[in-house]
Formats: sequence, structure tokens, C-alpha cells
Amino acid sequence: MTNIQKCGVIGVGFVGATCAYTLAVSGLFSDLVLVDMNRDKAIGEAADINHGVAFSKPCRVMAGDYADLAECGLIIIAAGANQKPGESRLELLGRNKGILSSIIAQLTAVNREAILLVVSNPVDVLTCLAQQLSGFPAGRVLGSGTVLDTARLKYLLGQRLGVDSRNVHAFIIGEHGDSELAVWSSANISGADLDDYCRIAGITKPADELSRIYEHVRDAAYQIIDSKGATYYGIGMAVRRIAEAIVRNEHSVLPVTSMIHGHYGVDGICLGVPTIVGRNGAEAVLDIPLSEEELAQLQRSANTMREMIDKLDG
Repeated sequence: MTNIQKCGVIGVGFVGATCAYTLAVSGLFSDLVLVDMNRDKAIGEAADINHGVAFSKPCRVMAGDYADLAECGLIIIAAGANQKPGESRLELLGRNKGILSSIIAQLTAVNREAILLVVSNPVDVLTCLAQQLSGFPAGRVLGSGTVLDTARLKYLLGQRLGVDSRNVHAFIIGEHGDSELAVWSSANISGADLDDYCRIAGITKPADELSRIYEHVRDAAYQIIDSKGATYYGIGMAVRRIAEAIVRNEHSVLPVTSMIHGHYGVDGICLGVPTIVGRNGAEAVLDIPLSEEELAQLQRSANTMREMIDKLDG
């Protein structure tokens, strides 16, 4: 029997350690287990976080091994090779395939009931691989998907429109990477269509400006990596948000990486799409309205993923 208030984090590099910190101070978990090939690193991260617990809600943080993950209801997989400057997420695949295979073999030997949340890149392909290797039901293996990309879009739109980003409702969907797309056709500001809001507010919304915003979102990780070597704060907060939806059984709609069967004319591929997320993980994929061009873009993104998976299987 697993405990949903006990969470494991596998891999405590920049991303994993930041996820561990955001989860420890979230108040969602009573216990957090950190597992890393470098046990000293896990011990140090656990100690560092524990020393600040007095300023937050109680949470026991420990360095452990795979046996200590046996009771975890949620397990975050953040281990993998780091993305190099100029390297696409898809180029990471070959380097991270072996790492993930080893993780899943050791994990499933002690726990076959947890929800797995894959954060390592390329997240969509690795989520598919994690499902195949684990044999878990599709809903219990999800990825961080385009949750962070969507947050970036909301932030940039909010900045441009002069409105709180939490009142911006828009999605980035598809691959968490170069083939992702912005769903402009249904973007709105608290129910006001984006075009209507811009007209009411007296804001010019040229198509080329929307294109620049999308490109900024798509290329954000590359720009941050060029500047500081890695991205981790944004994804750490995105993981906390996904974990919150699971632990609190919120049935929130988040664009996590989900297995798609028949939605949007796509079948048997994992992509970031609006999904109801609750205690059972990815509970249902939603078919949101897309324009013809957006649908074509999403299907092209799915084909990109399919080609990578075919190479993986080959």
C-alpha cells in the first residue's frame, strides 16, 4: 500500500534538487525521499532542505535508495544527462534512454502502485518509454509536458496585455520542445476572447507580435541555458503544481504529457495536452477546440514524436 503523502525524487541535480525543495515547502507531503547515484549529493541536499523546515510546514526529508521508495505514492523522475548549450531536447534521447531503463527496473522491483511523474528530457519520449518499461496503467505515468511552457506563455501575454498572468487562459501543447504550438484560437482573458480584450483595452495585437511571443516561449530554455547553464526554478514550480493536483485530487486541467488514444486524430503517442489531473494521475485527456492549422501542427508534433519512438525501438 502506497502513501500519497510520501514522495520520492530520483535524481537530485539542478532540476531534481529544486523540485525537492519546492515539494518540501509546499505542505503537500509528510515525507520526501531523495535518491541519486551520488549518495553524498542526496545526503547534502536532504540536510540543506531539512535545515529550513522550521520555517515551513513539517516534512521529513531523507536520502535513501530504491528500497526506501516502496511506500511512495508519487515518484518524480528527474535523473538524466543535462541538456548542453545548443542541444535540442530530442538529442538528449540517446543519452537518457539507458539511464531511464535502469531507473524503471530498480523502481518497479520495490513499488508497482505509485504514480510516476517524468521530468527528464526529452520528456514526451521518455514518458512513453517509462510506460512501456514499467507496465503501469497509462494514467499512472505522466510527464511534466507543456505545463511550464504554458506558464511562460501566460507570463509573456500578461506582461504584454498589462494583466495578471493568472487571468490569462491559453495553452502551449504538443511536444515539450521545438514542435510545440500555441493555441491562439481559444486564448482568452478571464472569458474575454483575446481579440475582444485587445480591442476593448485599445491594444494592437498584430500577428507578428504573437509569433514573437510564441518563439520566445519555444526558445526560452535555450536562452536560459546559454545564460546560466540550466533551467530549474520554473520546472520546480511546475512540478509542485502538478503534485498539488494529484495529492489534493483537484481534477485540475493541466497540459501534462499524457498517452493519447484517438484524441485530435492522434493514437498511441505521449504529448503535452490538456488533461484532467487528480489522485489517479492523468485521468482524462480533453479535446479542446483547435483551428485547422493548430490541429495540423499538433499532428505534425505527434509525428515528430512517433519518428523518435520508432528510432528508439529500432
